[in-house]
Amino acid sequence: MVGPIKIGFVSRQQPESIRLAQMLIYQIESEGKGVTIFVDEDLALKIGREGTPVAEMERQLVDFIVSVGGDGTILRTIHKMADPAPILGINMGTLGFLVDVEPKDAVETLSRLLAGFDVDARSRLKLLLNGVCLPRATNEIAFLTASPAKMIEFEIIVDGALMEDFRADGVIIATSTGSTAYAMSAGGPIVDPRVDAIVLVPMAPFKLSSRPWVIPGDSVIEVRLKLPDKEALVVVDGQTSMVISSKDTVVISKAKTPARFVKVGREGFYAKVKSKLT
Repeated sequence: MVGPIKIGFVSRQQPESIRLAQMLIYQIESEGKGVTIFVDEDLALKIGREGTPVAEMERQLVDFIVSVGGDGTILRTIHKMADPAPILGINMGTLGFLVDVEPKDAVETLSRLLAGFDVDARSRLKLLLNGVCLPRATNEIAFLTASPAKMIEFEIIVDGALMEDFRADGVIIATSTGSTAYAMSAGGPIVDPRVDAIVLVPMAPFKLSSRPWVIPGDSVIEVRLKLPDKEALVVVDGQTSMVISSKDTVVISKAKTPARFVKVGREGFYAKVKSKLT
């Protein structure tokens, strides 16, 4: 790295996560290496420091942001940035595919990364709802029935051609990164994040012939609700939700800016999947 290092900190609002974040901040400052530290407003309130919004950390060009929590903490942080800074995830959750560092290794890992690190860029999805852009999706965009036990009927149009017409409880449109999240739980395939692809997974479809699809990552997808009296929820990364109807126009494509993650260690994707799912 060139010049003074800038690091941001965010944390899940649970005592053990807050304590770990506070300890890591103290450790960095005690080493006297001239690192500038920014602390998210919610965390700052808990540890008695001046707070900085995540969007301001992005504008300050932090080298990376340390996220102490689970995948949800990381996704919430990314949603607050237009062009996300690299994220280092410290795992305080249970089953996280975006968090790479265990708490016991956090001090050593941070100390090592201050000398330099590589970044893993992951594609995101852009959702235009009636021409208005919602927060980009790192994992997935889920379309869910707004009425429990009531199916909705979809048309999925890819690059101008009708791909699917089906009734289901919903449909998940995921990135390769998100293939190991909600999409996997719904029966979708696991896709290596190095593959430039989009995964479409029908949720509890009425027809057995409605199967998951893997399509090119540069595809333009339009989702239409066919029945005028039915509504659906659109949920982006489990963080942002909207209600849509057949009157709405929904277009999904690859976002221009990726999510970025600090590379830690040499464990590859396949080893991570094996360790998380066994």
